[in-house]
Amino acid sequence: MVESIFDLPVEKQIFYAVLGFSWTVYLWEAYLSYRQRRIYSSTTHVPQELGKIMDSETFEKSRLYQLDKSNFSFWSGLYSETEGTLILLLGGIPFLWGVAGSVTTRIGFGSEYEITQSLVFLTLATLFSAFTGLPWSVYNTFVIEERHGFNQQTLGFFLKDAVKKFIVTQCILLPVTSLLLYIIKIGGDYFFIYAWLFTLAVSLVLVTIYADYIAPLFDKFTPLPEGELKTDIEAMAKSISFPLTKVYVVEGSKRSSHSNAYFYGFFKNKRIVLFDTLLEDYSPLNKSGEPQPEQPETGDSSSESKAKPKNKKQGCNNPEILAVLGHELGHWKLGHTVKNIVISQVMNSFLCFSLFAVLIGRKELFVAFGFNDSQPTLIGLMIIFQFIFSPYNELLSFCLTVLSRRFEFQADAFARGMGKASELYSALIKLNKDNLGFPVADWLFSMWHYSHPPLLERLRALGSIKQD
Repeated sequence: MVESIFDLPVEKQIFYAVLGFSWTVYLWEAYLSYRQRRIYSSTTHVPQELGKIMDSETFEKSRLYQLDKSNFSFWSGLYSETEGTLILLLGGIPFLWGVAGSVTTRIGFGSEYEITQSLVFLTLATLFSAFTGLPWSVYNTFVIEERHGFNQQTLGFFLKDAVKKFIVTQCILLPVTSLLLYIIKIGGDYFFIYAWLFTLAVSLVLVTIYADYIAPLFDKFTPLPEGELKTDIEAMAKSISFPLTKVYVVEGSKRSSHSNAYFYGFFKNKRIVLFDTLLEDYSPLNKSGEPQPEQPETGDSSSESKAKPKNKKQGCNNPEILAVLGHELGHWKLGHTVKNIVISQVMNSFLCFSLFAVLIGRKELFVAFGFNDSQPTLIGLMIIFQFIFSPYNELLSFCLTVLSRRFEFQADAFARGMGKASELYSALIKLNKDNLGFPVADWLFSMWHYSHPPLLERLRALGSIKQD
């Protein structure tokens, strides 16, 4: 069989190699998920080591939640892999390119308008992806997340949000793609350098403007009111020379009960964003600023999202929030954000565009995927970055996961160095409980997938200092 494959034309070898590697990755991921599902199924009682930090009721809830998510991931992953395989085998990419060509011809543009045809192709492809992914997204939100108490959205809000996301994505994707294709067309021998610099600039701009101009299109951002928490956050930022300018609370509770916190901005203009679900004693949805867990939301959002009564307080108290932010600020102080940008956007992006410049002229790459008579630049980007680079992308993803876990331990240690080990310890337990994280993981699944260390490993690293 191997000899017969090598006897095939080179374009057929490329095609089957891409298809074979895609299924190899899928089967590897399915095996890892199977190992983790066995943990969910067999670990039905709280391990002795967790007895003091997790009650049996929460443990069972988290086990069932993660088991549902794992089963859903298996079926959605199988569908996605099957769909991708059928698209390749049935010539879906050249077919859609032909449809895009027909559309551009009808609106008065000939085949020489490749960029216009590329934008039509991209729009049709994203529409197809949105429609085929919608049932899975609906099931995940309104069955799994709903069943376990996380979903706060109505169907109307969900659909309106999906349409808005699609429109915003197109408003960004289409102009950026057209400029990138134009740069590649006119860039000459050094087009890959100009294309790399352009994508780097776009990435930095999007990171800078996202929370100020894009995220508010979907969620309400409210300045954190004056008070003890804001004063303490500003004092902590000042103590490590973090150039904090604003602190926002985002109304994440209108779509989910999950919680988060992050900072953004470059140079001397840093902002911190806290999800209202993270804050135990504050919610921007309550006019008084005090938690009202038994009361439904009022105002405009009441018609779009569901307010569910809470039987207990969710989130962290002020000292624990400061500990969580101490961890996040540790990422900044230790240069983790800059290092990630350098690795992913500078080094990796430059390497990929350099290799793209070498491969883009190889006709057999296009023939392998059904483009016998043309070599569109957008299709070349898709073939090379998505298919040819897939082994490299898998290796890079694993290396970045390992690096991320290392950064998380370092950020925990930074918060510990600020004297917040005890508060971070309790915050991690609360956040794990609120988000129904399952604290027991298969070692191989964890090693391959977890960008954050498992809860027990983080608690062990903080434990001795906490006892002190």
